[in-house]
Amino acid sequence: PAGCGGAPMSGWILALHSSTPVLGAAVLHLDDPVGSRRVLVRPAGRELTNSLPVAVQELLPASHWNELVRLGVAIGPGGFTGTRLTVVMARTLAQQLGCPLDPVSSFALMATRLHAAGSLIDSVAPFWIVQDLPRRGQVAGLYQCQGDGSVTELERPHLLKDGQTAVPALPMVDDVEADVSRLLDLSLQAHRRGDPGPWEAVLPIYPTSPVGQV
Repeated sequence: PAGCGGAPMSGWILALHSSTPVLGAAVLHLDDPVGSRRVLVRPAGRELTNSLPVAVQELLPASHWNELVRLGVAIGPGGFTGTRLTVVMARTLAQQLGCPLDPVSSFALMATRLHAAGSLIDSVAPFWIVQDLPRRGQVAGLYQCQGDGSVTELERPHLLKDGQTAVPALPMVDDVEADVSRLLDLSLQAHRRGDPGPWEAVLPIYPTSPVGQV
């Protein structure tokens, strides 16, 4: 049976986040979004190639992957290999299963919690999230938080040009458990709205790549 916009009314949603050396994965079942919710966070680093499918199977055995109805994936910015691996896995599952895929930048995922914990003078004005990259400058994205807790990404994370300033700004702070949980919530909301979520356009954000997004 289908719900809003023809979306299935039952099945699993999976969220993946590996924009840092820590892997985050989370699942929930539409029949019981609260009781079925499970989150896994663990160091992965260079072992992500092997640990990613193992971690996902711990949350949801491979025999149930055909019950996935939607996926969410953090697309960076982050380490190129780590982010790319989860994006590739998410794209592959979405393609094979014919289900929607929600790409969200890791900065957009942390925007709400950084905004709540920050010291911005104007709480409703747009603000930047900034990450310092040694010897390469700064990566920054521009965000605006709404009263309902939603976030608008006004400018996706990118490498600032020489002399460009991002004001007002909050420093990037990782909390993979919180952010993969938010990603799962965003995919649940997208499912309930019946958003299409085409997988074909989902690519990792890697601002310092000399060849652009690959």
